[in-house]
Amino acid sequence: MNRKPVYGLLAEFETPEALLAATQKTHAAGYQRIDAFSPMPIEGLAEACGFERSNVAPATFVGGCLGGAIGFSIQYYASVINFPLNIGGRPYNSWPSFIPITFELTILGAAIACLISMLVLNGLPSPYHPVFNVPRFALASRNRFFLCVKARDKQFQLAGTRQFLEQLDPLGVYEIET
Repeated sequence: MNRKPVYGLLAEFETPEALLAATQKTHAAGYQRIDAFSPMPIEGLAEACGFERSNVAPATFVGGCLGGAIGFSIQYYASVINFPLNIGGRPYNSWPSFIPITFELTILGAAIACLISMLVLNGLPSPYHPVFNVPRFALASRNRFFLCVKARDKQFQLAGTRQFLEQLDPLGVYEIET
């Protein structure tokens, strides 16, 4: 019999406090590839999972800088190189008149970079996730809290990780098939 590969193990908890405590213990035990699912925000849960820093802010900064540079360069090229006009004795590179468009393209570049980096780093769009294979996971949007330890974690061993999760006093531990 061919067995499907395992994505990880999913532990179900009844309260947000139990999920937060279990997540902290799991991270402290050395598991790095963990995720938590909750029907509501839980303060400190992201930190307990080990999510400390996002690369969205640097990508947004780079996108804004590129947008501003492109906006200024297009205007510079048009006014100084391609079609220079001497209007009222002003210099060809009249940078104060370039500010509004440079500003707008800076904001546009930052917004586009922010959106794209957020989607890419979150793995979206993703209409399917292996946790949907666990029937009890349907309660994650209502009144249950879940902790997932992924199989790609260096420390993951199916039997050992299951035993560790069962020590955290969950309502159940489920195997997630891919």
